Amino acid sequence: MKRVLLIVAVLVVVGLAGFFGMRKYTKSFSPEAVAETTNNGVHVKVTYSKPGKKGRLLFGREQDKALSPYGKVWRTGANEATLIELGEGLSIGGKPVKAGTYSLYSVPEQSTWKIILNSEIGQWGTEYNDGKDILNVEVPIRIRPTVQELFTIYFEDIPGGVNMILSWDQTEALVPITK
Repeated sequence: MKRVLLIVAVLVVVGLAGFFGMRKYTKSFSPEAVAETTNNGVHVKVTYSKPGKKGRLLFGREQDKALSPYGKVWRTGANEATLIELGEGLSIGGKPVKAGTYSLYSVPEQSTWKIILNSEIGQWGTEYNDGKDILNVEVPIRIRPTVQELFTIYFEDIPGGVNMILSWDQTEALVPITK
């Protein structure tokens, strides 16, 4: 009996070491990052991972083997689902959102993106359940003059709030967050 318990304990330790080792290994390719602002009365914190372009076609048609094809839900980062924490009294794209923490997904299109907030948190980024969506809003994009190698989220002030910028390759989605 003691031998069985010892074998089980060793297997558990090896399994946990493997899990955390693999997690660290995958995160080395897409480092974790935090983007945060409290400008213009808007409090937003985004926790995400930064995948790299690595010479790939990122946004485009599915038949062209784009990493994030037009019209398909993207986890808006890498690894675990991207988390967005919103303060009180905010609207995204003109739609009010309750304060709280949500998963952030997006659907790239050629001239606009859909931004999705989902109430399910803690899942791997590709485990998307559309039945838990609490917001779906279309936002404009702009073209960058240079390539953004690592996916990056940052904020720009606008009247009454901020634009959360989702920037990768030569595409930037502008997500208006207002008080």
